[in-house]
Amino acid sequence: MKKNLIIVIAGPTASGKTSLGIDIALALNGEIISADSMQIYKKMDIATAKPTDEERSIVKHHLIDFLDIGEEFSVAKYKELAIQSIEDILSRKKTPIIVGGTGLYIDCIINNTEFFDYEKNDVRETLEKEAEEKGIDALFEQLKKVDIESANTLNINDKKRIIRALEVYYSTGKTITQQKKESHLNESPYRFCVIGLNAHNREFLYNRINQRVDIMLKDGLLEEAQSFFSSDASLTAKQAIGYKELKPYFDKEISLADAVENLKRETRRYAKRQLTWFRKTKDINWIYIDSGRDILNDCLKIIDKYKE
Repeated sequence: MKKNLIIVIAGPTASGKTSLGIDIALALNGEIISADSMQIYKKMDIATAKPTDEERSIVKHHLIDFLDIGEEFSVAKYKELAIQSIEDILSRKKTPIIVGGTGLYIDCIINNTEFFDYEKNDVRETLEKEAEEKGIDALFEQLKKVDIESANTLNINDKKRIIRALEVYYSTGKTITQQKKESHLNESPYRFCVIGLNAHNREFLYNRINQRVDIMLKDGLLEEAQSFFSSDASLTAKQAIGYKELKPYFDKEISLADAVENLKRETRRYAKRQLTWFRKTKDINWIYIDSGRDILNDCLKIIDKYKE
């Protein structure tokens, strides 16, 4: 039996994923599943470039605007909810279209990553205490004995990851290296057509980013950021670009112009990291937004080939 085809639209911020996803959904009787780690949060609208109410009324979107700002979230939880959304969409004879720029979210679906869970215990607390008493060097030596592959990838001062690797081993009996290998053994039940948005001229993309930040400011980003800082945001939510870059301005440490320039710079850097990530994605079909071509038509032609 032929596997169901899932469309994936990936790429850096400000590359046009949202509008393209909607156009493809309209052309293919589809619904969109967001793959954005910040658009999941309520009240984080402008900074995350969340689809507008009008856009969501045109095409149904899943996994957007459903989590309180103080709640933590994980890649494992995303995969669980995304698979539920895929099955829901397929059950209604529609096409699932995953759209977003969070590489981990997209990869866990494409690679059918298995996440190993274990009961909460006091292992991490014990390791934290041991690090304080004996130093991180002692824990690093432990890690070298039980998982030399993992140890070889870490800096001896990377306390967080050293403790995490030991915590996994002492909690499950398997090294984090072994778990990573086993997590990709199961073949996905779906087929994927992955389309990546890019630009031949990097300045073309960077100009779009700068213009988007200016529009965000006009739309009320400063007010949204002030509200964000007055809330009890989770560690996950605090990673969002668009707020922390403005905090020095609110603290009267720098001018608004400098804060805005910092925000534009950090967003450009984020876009660069996104592109680096997606270049590693297997069988990705690149579409260049500065080519002057009909992007939607080019995407539909690529998708048609996967349907054959």
